Amino acid sequence: MPDANSSVDQVESGGPPRPLEADAQEVAAAPRRSPHAVPGAKYGWASRLRSYFFFDPLIWLYTLVMGLLALPGGLFDRSGERLHWFSTTWSRMIMNTIFSPVTVTGLDKIDISKPHVYAVNHGSAIDIPVLYANLPFQFRIAFKKELLSYPVVGWQLKRSGQVCIDQQNPSHSVHSIRKALKGLKAGLPLVIFPEGGRTPDGEIKPFLAGAFFLAIKAQVDVVPVALVGTYELLPMNTYHIKSRPLEMRVGEPISTIGLKGRDLEALSARVQKAVEDLYYKN
Repeated sequence: MPDANSSVDQVESGGPPRPLEADAQEVAAAPRRSPHAVPGAKYGWASRLRSYFFFDPLIWLYTLVMGLLALPGGLFDRSGERLHWFSTTWSRMIMNTIFSPVTVTGLDKIDISKPHVYAVNHGSAIDIPVLYANLPFQFRIAFKKELLSYPVVGWQLKRSGQVCIDQQNPSHSVHSIRKALKGLKAGLPLVIFPEGGRTPDGEIKPFLAGAFFLAIKAQVDVVPVALVGTYELLPMNTYHIKSRPLEMRVGEPISTIGLKGRDLEALSARVQKAVEDLYYKN
């Protein structure tokens, strides 16, 4: 995502509420592997056949049908609220199909009536359905431009008011960023994946500091969120869905009041540490 030198104006508030350098030092420590394999679980040919001939075709069917049904309403849905309903329904259909219950912890401690930036680790393509099915409020997602090339999905993302980020040419994203900033200030939460893409090995990757630009600009809290088990369920470069229990762990909000663009790196490190603490705990 764009950094503090984007064409969007810099934040002009006061200094940070407290030092963040210690978090940056802890994040620089040696990386840790994902500890979330299910003991004794085996995913052999029966699991593959179930995924390839049952789960995957149904997911594509849901995507096609829900995407086509959303087309008429989306033409007149400038706010994206109606399309959010379609996305939530599509996600719940997927989650009910793949026999992977999600346990949510910590969300009851968040004031969801306020706009926050939810910073989420990105382990799997299934992360999106997990979020839509379990976050009980309207929100928008910052996504990579490359997803626009996907049939139905790309159209849905564009029409539903999600935030398109062109990582190769950040200046092309200014319009989307301004729109997301306006939404945050109007009370619409934003979900971001600060790693910039899915992890290839289940290990949390370094966060991109620019991902937190909007949080600082809007002066809204950042809520760390760890999705546990999604990488093991559906890692990159496979269609083999390994049904298993999942968790969505929500941490304490991190304030951005008083932070400026120069604090992006320190804020990023602090949020990454919070997400890692949630993700790696047993």
